[in-house]
Amino acid sequence: MNAASPAPRRRARVRAPELIGKGGWLNTGGNDLTLADLRGRITILDFWTFCCINCLHVLDELRELEEKHRDTTVIIGVHSPKFVHEAEHQAVVDAVERYEVHHPVLDDPELATWKQYAVRAWPTLVVIDPEGYVVAQHAGEGHAHAIERLVEQLEIEHEAKGTLRRGDGPYVPPEPVATDLRFPGKAVRLPSGRLLVSDSTRHQLVELEADGETVVRRIGDGEFREPQGLALLPSGKVIVADTVNHALRTFDPGTGAIERVAGTGRQWWQGSPTSGPALEVDLSSPWDVAWWQGKVWIAMAGVHQLWTYDPETGTVEVAAGTTNEGLVDGPAAEAWFAQPSGLAATEDRLWIADSETSALRWIGTDGVVHTAVGTGLFDFGHRDGEAGQALLQHPLGVTALPDGSVAVSDTYNHALRRYDPATDAVTTLATDLREPSGAVLDGDEIVVVESARHRLTRLRLPEEAVRVEAVAHRTQRAATEVAPGTLRLDVVFRAPEGQKLDTRYGPSTRLLVSSTPPELLAAGEGAGTDLFRELELNPAVTEGVLHVSAMAASCDDPAGGTSQSETGGEYPACHVHQQDWGVPVRVTPDGAARLPLVLAGMDEA
Repeated sequence: MNAASPAPRRRARVRAPELIGKGGWLNTGGNDLTLADLRGRITILDFWTFCCINCLHVLDELRELEEKHRDTTVIIGVHSPKFVHEAEHQAVVDAVERYEVHHPVLDDPELATWKQYAVRAWPTLVVIDPEGYVVAQHAGEGHAHAIERLVEQLEIEHEAKGTLRRGDGPYVPPEPVATDLRFPGKAVRLPSGRLLVSDSTRHQLVELEADGETVVRRIGDGEFREPQGLALLPSGKVIVADTVNHALRTFDPGTGAIERVAGTGRQWWQGSPTSGPALEVDLSSPWDVAWWQGKVWIAMAGVHQLWTYDPETGTVEVAAGTTNEGLVDGPAAEAWFAQPSGLAATEDRLWIADSETSALRWIGTDGVVHTAVGTGLFDFGHRDGEAGQALLQHPLGVTALPDGSVAVSDTYNHALRRYDPATDAVTTLATDLREPSGAVLDGDEIVVVESARHRLTRLRLPEEAVRVEAVAHRTQRAATEVAPGTLRLDVVFRAPEGQKLDTRYGPSTRLLVSSTPPELLAAGEGAGTDLFRELELNPAVTEGVLHVSAMAASCDDPAGGTSQSETGGEYPACHVHQQDWGVPVRVTPDGAARLPLVLAGMDEA
């Protein structure tokens, strides 16, 4: 059966497992929650981890639903870490404040609840009805509309049954903390000698005196949403990556003027234009910017690409990356990135902090992408030495140094690292920095943005490296046992109630499959339009990771009862659902012959 085909509209009855997590509960006023406490409410579990840009997109998608259905629906964040740092309780506390999570969060550092719910990817949303049964599961982005439809149906159904309980939810906001900066992102040195900082959680820029402490002025009142990257333009203006607004803005330090120069405010989705007039093309979570080769280069974290903005022509276009998430070098159009989050320009190279692969990469003037440090999505740690075996952990920033080397803000290792192309070696410059996210040179000193300490820290560049004990990690997720030979891959997608697959312009679904190592798959890799695939596993390879990317587009179906006025005009409202999975597999004789991945709905096969 094609997993994209419609299913009978019966609702599976699966009892929801209990919510357990060693780290305990946040945003509840110190109270622990159980499913019994939530009985009578519609509960949405949001399995997320704070490194994941797609998870941050989903947090934003859910805000309107959370407010509109506050008296019937409770959203519970289940924090399920990928990186070692994300298993630290204080790091989760910081992330909940940093990203303005206004609902209870369960800190689950050992992935106990993740395993109970058989979750396979970040982000995943699970809907539990007021009687404590799981009624839907959605992986990836773009599901808020479908979930709201389901919530409305459950409200009607359980109101009639007398099983819906209305009222205030269990969310208790934490006490606010007064600091000049709150989770700052990046900084740039102005010609005046002052420092400009993106004060991300307060949605502003802050100009500081050269001491990095004295506030001169706060900039932006309603213009920015979680701004990150900053770069000085030849005109004297500063270009700002206005991350959550999916836009670029300029700030003129002389006049104070702020102007949107790229992006529409809407998030880019597959099928949207990838070039054109800058103010008419959607962007996706631009995280950093750099001036290089006469253009602004953009680390487009939300779609794993590099883009450029040309102020002369007022246009944007994709410069590198395919939107597939991973670490693949080569010509720009064929390279894969994973949440590029930091940029630094030299004359002949643009350096890239590629955060989800814990990698330092660069692109040359010939348009070819190279990796200096890092091996892929699942290997990370803190290890110095020869670059081929050195390890970083989710770096967010990179800074070019005068001697041709670069300093890497090694965020989840709380360190400043250095890579020297001349020796092809990695050293540690400083430790005990709390989530450094960027750094800027100031004479013979370097000013580090200590994001989780809410401050800038000035360091002298040491002549000798700090010695640290080497540590290596792999992302710890249980491998799925699969049988040798043919493996049936089913991406389960049920179009939401009142919608149908959008086939007006051709196939409405897309499936891309690859593996690490590539030899794991003897057949079945590549792109296609069906949401199922027969994979042939190589008998000589007993374990690896299957990389699966799926997309489905659905539109409101007038025949299903959606009126023209509901869709806002002549054309039906359409929604794109997409997700990337990295599924660790182990080949065993007793393993499964079918691998189901739920994009939307329930796997009833």
